[in-house]
Amino acid sequence: MADEGDILTDLDNQAAGPNGADNLPAAGIITQYVKDLSVENPNAPDVFQWTDAPKVDVQFNIGAQPKGDQVTEVELKINITATTAKGAAYIVELSYCGLIGLRNIPEDQAHAFLFAEAPRILFPFARRVVADAVRDAGFPPLMVDPIDFNGLYIQQLQAKRAQEAAAAGDAPAPSGDA
Repeated sequence: MADEGDILTDLDNQAAGPNGADNLPAAGIITQYVKDLSVENPNAPDVFQWTDAPKVDVQFNIGAQPKGDQVTEVELKINITATTAKGAAYIVELSYCGLIGLRNIPEDQAHAFLFAEAPRILFPFARRVVADAVRDAGFPPLMVDPIDFNGLYIQQLQAKRAQEAAAAGDAPAPSGDA
């Protein structure tokens, strides 16, 4: 059996480039946190006497802002409004973020990681914050349905490409009479 220390040393040497520079691609979550959380129960205590089940509207958005040479903040915004015919039962607005470290990753793959994979990793934690916030407002915890961030990312890329192709088709063809 080979000595494990030798195997690790060999792997470390393969990862290091000239002068010990690390040339292998790497991506990961550095930390995650609640950046902003707002919970409103505007019709309390009357809302607890209402018998109608609320209609729940869930909206989400993903943003990414560079915070350094190899660090980007990915923000998952979730806005939830639960309403009945009598008014708003509760409103939850969450901005859940993660600091993402990226090194030696091509731009197209970095974009996919920041807008599909990172939100997929952050979502279960944001989902728990939402469930706790709704429960703390006096309602049964809301378990937001899982979201296919990779599928949505691919769908948005396809829509963007179709839009760009349509815009290119609408542009006047260059004429040879210049």
